[in-house]
Amino acid sequence: MNCFSPQTRGRLAPSPTGALHLGNIRTFMITWLLARTQGGRLVMRIEDLDHPKNKPGAVTGMIDDLRWLGFDWDEGYGCGQEHDSAYLQSRRVEHYAKALARLIEQNLVYPCTCSRRDVEAGLSAPHSDEALFYEGHCRDRYLDFAAAQAKLPATRVPAWRFKVPANLAVRFTDGFYGEYSQVPAELSGDFVLARHALGAGYMLAVVVDDNAMGVNQVVRGDDLLAATPRQILIYRALGLQPPAYIHLPLMVGADGHRLAKRHGDTRVAYFRETGISANRIIGALAASCGWAKQGEEISLAALLPRFDLSLLPREPFVWRDELL
Repeated sequence: MNCFSPQTRGRLAPSPTGALHLGNIRTFMITWLLARTQGGRLVMRIEDLDHPKNKPGAVTGMIDDLRWLGFDWDEGYGCGQEHDSAYLQSRRVEHYAKALARLIEQNLVYPCTCSRRDVEAGLSAPHSDEALFYEGHCRDRYLDFAAAQAKLPATRVPAWRFKVPANLAVRFTDGFYGEYSQVPAELSGDFVLARHALGAGYMLAVVVDDNAMGVNQVVRGDDLLAATPRQILIYRALGLQPPAYIHLPLMVGADGHRLAKRHGDTRVAYFRETGISANRIIGALAASCGWAKQGEEISLAALLPRFDLSLLPREPFVWRDELL
């Protein structure tokens, strides 16, 4: 295990819903380089709350792919510790329940029985999947969770929604994007905090876990930029300090959409099986960031002296098969 100053604490937080692809690795590569050039530490957390989509064996495959590519981390899942479960979100539900209880005590959340179809039907303007606006139909409808549950079939549980303050602008300085400001009440309205009776949902879990694990630098795709003010509201409601955020342009296919199966097989496991080396993959991704020449093979560690976030293009990177 390497010894680094705890000044910067970043995290790698893959979800076991499938194998890692090149878009994941590009973001992880920048996360790793940022932490290591700052003398920081990295935490490995497995975000496995999305049970229906989790794939058997995916966690083992992801850890194996990352190590093959040259990644390391200082604590968390896969470090040979006896308590790997402490870094599995599915084993941390009691922590989310405690956080949800605090929000309930402050009257900052409420149970909601509206389905996605209900919300869409109530909209009078177009919406996007990233920001489905909710008009607060259930805000003052139920006295407690049990009353809301009684209105639903046994196979469904109410969602917990966060009460978004009206007219409040949330501002922060992103480490790549720059100044960002949003009025969540106008973009999303009262947003879903969790779809689990004990608060085990992404929006709440990621805040609770990053705080508990001391993560103070979050690097991720800019498709999550618009969701960040909502997470900042949760941090404030729990009396916690938000991390520094760095949102990066995505890797996309020729159609401009984020990488998916329709763009061909971009899984790390696929390239390994076809005999492409780890250094060739890292080299191709580094070239997309301006840190290597096209076709150059280079290790992750060898990129450290070349790392310069200011060279990263601000537009999405279009992946083409011939790059490998």
